[in-house]
Amino acid sequence: MKVILPKEVVADVQLHLPSNLTVLPVDSEGNIDGDAKDAEVYFNWFYLKKETLHKVLTSAPALRWQHTPSAGVNHILTPTFLERDIILTNGAGVHAIPIAEFVITYMLAYAKQLPSLYACQAEKLWKKGWPIKELKDATLLIIGAGGIGQEIALRAKAFGMQIFGSRRHPQAMPNFDLLVDAQEWRSLLPKADYVVIAAPLTPETKGMIDATALSLMRPNAYLINIARGAVVDELALYKALSEGAIAGAALDTFYTEPLPPESPFWSLPNVFVTPHCSGNSPKVVERSLALFLDNFNRYSSRKPLRNVVNKKAGY
Repeated sequence: MKVILPKEVVADVQLHLPSNLTVLPVDSEGNIDGDAKDAEVYFNWFYLKKETLHKVLTSAPALRWQHTPSAGVNHILTPTFLERDIILTNGAGVHAIPIAEFVITYMLAYAKQLPSLYACQAEKLWKKGWPIKELKDATLLIIGAGGIGQEIALRAKAFGMQIFGSRRHPQAMPNFDLLVDAQEWRSLLPKADYVVIAAPLTPETKGMIDATALSLMRPNAYLINIARGAVVDELALYKALSEGAIAGAALDTFYTEPLPPESPFWSLPNVFVTPHCSGNSPKVVERSLALFLDNFNRYSSRKPLRNVVNKKAGY
């Protein structure tokens, strides 16, 4: 069997694979070291470009299974990919802990006025009277109660927050006070102090945080997006933020990345911009490799794979 592995982790992964395998390293541009015509497995690395994906697909016509370390797969489900009968598995779960910790950080930064306090320190200004809040008894709405949403709820519940969530098939889950289906979350917006977007990008979720949804939020509500930029109508969000219709936002992801220097989001005083880094952690790499290797053993033994993507649903 031939396996295409990213050059970044060939040495770490190959140690745990059977010695009779042929490993074909691939770089970030899709250049493969060796003949991939009969390769069965492709493990792509982070930040996979469409051009790279298509180059590998052309070089590997016999590909049967592709694994990506990312949770989102909208960049992989191109028409070219969907023409092929390839099993796709993703990295759902490996980023959940660092992202959940970042969400708590965003909420605490807003509640405790950390940006303003940092600014005062820089100016050596001893200023009191800040409108500092508690997270206890505040209401958190998590749109997308999957693996990431559940890790967020676990940590938020420790602060004494009331937690609402939504998912396609709602069922009782630990740490959630209320769960609704994917169509009902809008009815909860007027009740939420914090709204976290943790839903995958699909045709159904694209642009769902629009002017109507934003108009349902409280003037003191804070929006956090750790999902995908295209889930949000950015023009509507900018208008809501600049006019004070909502209190502020923490945005880790945008429609265009890197966020262009001319973007008005950089200079909005009530916005915390981070460079799509909420999922970063050395442990994410460890979890990603462990997940691939576990799935490889399952694939070799013809057992069901973990994290198989529903290509029609988009996640």
